[in-house]
Amino acid sequence: MAGTKGAETSARLVESMLELIQRHGYSGTGLNAVVEHAGAPKGSLYFHFPQGKEALGEQAVGLAAARFGTLLSDSALPSATPGEVVRHVIDVLAGMLTDSDFTLGCPVSVVTLEMGTHSQRLRDACADAFESWIAPLTEYLVAHGRPRPAARSTATAAVSMVEGAMIVSRAQRSAEPLRCAAETLATLLDQSTKAAS
Repeated sequence: MAGTKGAETSARLVESMLELIQRHGYSGTGLNAVVEHAGAPKGSLYFHFPQGKEALGEQAVGLAAARFGTLLSDSALPSATPGEVVRHVIDVLAGMLTDSDFTLGCPVSVVTLEMGTHSQRLRDACADAFESWIAPLTEYLVAHGRPRPAARSTATAAVSMVEGAMIVSRAQRSAEPLRCAAETLATLLDQSTKAAS
């Protein structure tokens, strides 16, 4: 029972860290705010994360990576074209942005931009997160007939374009940059898949 309660507290802290990073950035997220947001006992943060904020941030990045990875895998149905997959994923992201009034961004890009030159631990966590999206998209494109080097290149470009579009959408307070990215990527992916087959 104690182990379950401890795991629940740890999970709430990570969840709160993730949400607060999305809203306020990594630097703008204080540990006291995380504890308060999580409704956790004051001493619980250093009990569960004795290495402090970087360890908690690393876990939050991992959670964000897993959630986006789930969105990708759930969207990549065998019957769906690569273009349909990209449109669905971006539609979900655009909905998240508009529903939050453009206050929620991608926590992985936020942490990368803020901490990439300051923390090897967080930089590695962000690199792993991006790779966890590029690798399955690469395999999906290979399964749809793309040669592996071209599939890897296309998957890297696709993830990069979506990340950039998220940032521009937040700046402009409009989902239009994401919609443009969706149409461009969908056309590119479906045309390249047809050419490969």
